[in-house]
Amino acid sequence: MAAVSAAVLLWAVPALADGELHIYNWGDYTNPKLIEKFEKQYNIKVTLDDYDSNETMLSKVRAGNSGYDIVVPSDYTVKIMVAEGLLEKTEPNAMPNGKNIDPRFVDVYWDSGRHYTAPWQFGTTAFSVNMDKFKGDIDTLAILFNPPDDLKGQINVLDDVNSVMHAAERYAGVPRCGADKANLKKVNDILMAAKPSWKTFSYDTIAKITSGDVIVSEQWNGASYRARQKVPAIKYAYPKEGIEGWMDNVAVLKGAKNLDNAKLFQDFVMAPENAALISEFAGYDNGIAGSHKFLAAEFANSPEISPPAGSPTPEFVPPCPPDVVEIYNKIWTNLRK
Repeated sequence: MAAVSAAVLLWAVPALADGELHIYNWGDYTNPKLIEKFEKQYNIKVTLDDYDSNETMLSKVRAGNSGYDIVVPSDYTVKIMVAEGLLEKTEPNAMPNGKNIDPRFVDVYWDSGRHYTAPWQFGTTAFSVNMDKFKGDIDTLAILFNPPDDLKGQINVLDDVNSVMHAAERYAGVPRCGADKANLKKVNDILMAAKPSWKTFSYDTIAKITSGDVIVSEQWNGASYRARQKVPAIKYAYPKEGIEGWMDNVAVLKGAKNLDNAKLFQDFVMAPENAALISEFAGYDNGIAGSHKFLAAEFANSPEISPPAGSPTPEFVPPCPPDVVEIYNKIWTNLRK
């Protein structure tokens, strides 16, 4: 009982917090207003560095002594980090704002019961097309893997092994993360045949498509929403073969120097008005119930955030087995030559 009272007391007087917090997050993904609000509310100085992929972040964390308290891994990366003992068990679901987690995202495969992570944002990965420059059907992965002549050489794909491999598997009609050699050969053949039609491999998807450098870009739904604000003709696809779902999550690194401040930040981002600040900036939904009332209706009801009726249900893909990862990496290395 004393321990419970102490925990309640801790959360009742967070204004006493001070010190520092070191955050490592994806680039162009953190609303400065969110950080300013947190710093002011708790008298905590935040430093923010960014990365471009889960693999970049994971490599730095595995090396040790990263100096960071908070990281924001995607679902499959959380699963890996928990298995490797890289995260603190902070019990976000038991925090005051843990009650706001959307029920769909509590018992998730990567952190069932939310013992390690708080939701940051979630979305889908498909692709966007500038419809001023292409008038055909875009709701098929053939746009990426067997494009019509007028799109050849006008396509950007993500420089991301999992996003590209899983999309090719969907197009091939084979399971994700399967070890069957015939299926993997089919996927490899699709990729190698499609590569001459691709102009670039890049994460800089908004600039690529809004500048006119490409007509098509593999893209996340929130990035597509932001791109459409600049070029209204840009449309996000919902391919009939299926669509990737993902969620990024706020996690605390094992041995974090500023552990209490990191826990405060996890609780802070689960308040609906703060989750809305995250979505307002980066253009994705957030997994926190009640946040939409703090967001513009145009955003919450947009086709990128609220998919049209009949759209495929997003598939959240767990980490592939090590033997499959090894084959993926060989296929990817050859593809990127």
